[in-house]
Amino acid sequence: MSLERWRWIPNALTFLRILLIAPFAGGLLTENYRLALLIFVVAAATDAFDGYLARHFNWRSRFGAVADPLADKALLLTAYLVLTVTSVFPVWLFAVVLGRDLLIVGGALAYHYGIGRFDMQPSLPGKLNTFIQILVVLATIVLLAGLPMQPWVRDVGIWLVTVSAVVSGGHYLLIWGLRAWRAGRP
Repeated sequence: MSLERWRWIPNALTFLRILLIAPFAGGLLTENYRLALLIFVVAAATDAFDGYLARHFNWRSRFGAVADPLADKALLLTAYLVLTVTSVFPVWLFAVVLGRDLLIVGGALAYHYGIGRFDMQPSLPGKLNTFIQILVVLATIVLLAGLPMQPWVRDVGIWLVTVSAVVSGGHYLLIWGLRAWRAGRP
């Protein structure tokens, strides 16, 4: 029996993660933080597991390469949006997080249509920013759920997300700006 017949599993897990966004947002909106925490942990586990399967068995696909990071980004942006709407996070933090992502997507589209095709790989500052964003959402939901967490973690987390978003956004802008400038030179 060939393992190839199971290569759909990573994409199914990514699709499941997309489906979990609505109940996750609902849990946050209704202040059912323990449910939201459970869904967030399940989503993180599916992300880790689908990544492991894709790498270990070489079950990579074009769909997965696009949908997996989009599912992750949609879950994180949903968390920041709902936590902003419910006044847990300040509006300016959501503006910074969304602004960074729009800068990266806008820059990637400008590069693609103005210069040519490219493979955008996450940078170290970008990966660090994503990791910090995840930890801050997780710690904040743990705190809101009434589980053991120091209250100062939210305030420190807000500033860590801000600094890492600005640094990683600036890094992407600098690196891809230089690549565009070099590609545009004769």
